Amino acid sequence: MTEETQKWTEHKMLQPRIEKVVVNLNIGKSGEPLEKATRVLEEISGQTPYKAKAKKSIRDWGVREGEPIACVVTLRREKGIIFLKKVLPVIDNKISKRSFDEIGNFAFGLKEHIDIPGVKYDPEIGIFGMDVCVAVNRPGQRIKTRRKQTKHIGKNHMLTPEESIEFVRQTLGVEIV
Repeated sequence: MTEETQKWTEHKMLQPRIEKVVVNLNIGKSGEPLEKATRVLEEISGQTPYKAKAKKSIRDWGVREGEPIACVVTLRREKGIIFLKKVLPVIDNKISKRSFDEIGNFAFGLKEHIDIPGVKYDPEIGIFGMDVCVAVNRPGQRIKTRRKQTKHIGKNHMLTPEESIEFVRQTLGVEIV
C-alpha cells in the first residue's frame, strides 16, 4: 500500500474520484452528419447528447456563428466510470503522462468509434473520432468553481497529477506511459 493510498483510506475527504467524463464528437457542420454523430454518441454513452454551437463564423469552413457543429455528452460518477472501462481498451489501457494537467484531469482521443467493443460499423453512418476528457477531483473541490460563494481551497487539498495518476492506475487499471 503506497503512502497516498494509506492517506486516502485514513481521510475520506482526500480520496480522489472521477467527477465527470465529457465526450465530444466534433463534426464541423450541421445537418445530416451531425444527426448521425448524435445517434452514434447516444448509442455509445446511453445518454442523449446536446448540440454545441459555433462560437464564431469561419467563412472558409462554411461555419456560421450559432450553428450547431458538435454533439457533447457529460457522464457523471458511476456512468463515467462504466464508460471509461468500455473505452480504455481501445487505446490499450495506456495513457500518456503528458495527458494529465496540473490539477489531475486528463484527456485522450479515439480515432474511430467502431473500435469500441460492441459497436458495429454501419456504412450509412460512417466513422467518427471523439475526444474524451475526464475530471478527477476530491470531495469539497466544488466550492472553488461554484457560482455562488466561491471559496479558496488549501494547497494540501488540491489534487496533484501524481496522485491522479496513482488513482487512475488503481481504479481503472491503466498503464501510464
